[in-house]
Amino acid sequence: MSSNFINNLQSNLKNLSKVQNQLSSLKEVSKSSDNPMLVSEIMDLNNSIIQNEEYMSTIKDSIGFSNMQDSAYDAATKSVSRIRTLIQQAGTDTVNNEDRQLIKAEVEAEIETLTDALNTNFGGKYIFSGMKTTTKPFSIEKDANGKMIELKYSGTSDNLTRRISQGVQIELKTDGTSLMNERVTEAGTTDNLSIFLTDVLTALEDNNVTALSGNLLERADIESSNIVTQRAENGAVFNRLEASKERNTSENLNLESMRSDKQDIDLAEKFMEYTMEQTAYQASLAMGTKILSTSILDYI
Repeated sequence: MSSNFINNLQSNLKNLSKVQNQLSSLKEVSKSSDNPMLVSEIMDLNNSIIQNEEYMSTIKDSIGFSNMQDSAYDAATKSVSRIRTLIQQAGTDTVNNEDRQLIKAEVEAEIETLTDALNTNFGGKYIFSGMKTTTKPFSIEKDANGKMIELKYSGTSDNLTRRISQGVQIELKTDGTSLMNERVTEAGTTDNLSIFLTDVLTALEDNNVTALSGNLLERADIESSNIVTQRAENGAVFNRLEASKERNTSENLNLESMRSDKQDIDLAEKFMEYTMEQTAYQASLAMGTKILSTSILDYI
């Protein structure tokens, strides 16, 4: 009887100590031996939450990247629009040759502004350089006399990919070749943004009113339309990132709720359990005073 009592007393004390530890830590388990299966589930949830937070960081960075691209598209659109306006002004008979050279100087300045917009940098990465994010993508090549030869692209024709969820990737529009707008005309010749800009400067220098009032205006519209299209596609990427951000936030809340259900205690329920274990322990102690006080002298 004494041996059984001691075993039961130790068992009750162990249960009381366990509940007391849970109350003090507010956690169901404090080490893996408490409940190996539950600890494993909690660790899996912790890993999922950490991974989800990493995805959120990537999503936020990608949203900032996409916002910066939108600003660059906006600046580029304004530059091309201004160049078109200048072409239209220079293509009228009311403008003399001297004024056209002044317009040419303004177009050159606007080309510099356009190039700066396309060379926008975000967090140390060029936003339109493809996979070569540390290389400035666009540069104006000039001859010995300072005349523009071409707008050169030094990036790659690839888009950056970002993992925004388990098994889900998204492409950021970093392919600068799409802005160069390489194409074949109806006449079978090659045209792009660089050729268009050099042709504008040549027409202004040569006072070619026919080109300024005709073909160059149409090409300006094509280049402007291309930038607007690229901006719209970037907007679609931005919208997807925003939706992913909302979904990630919701998933994180669900994961934290699941972890709390498994890891955190119900304070009222656990306090009631503590009271019951304490009562059981005290009852064991009271019973022990009767069992252990019995000796051989009681039977003499």
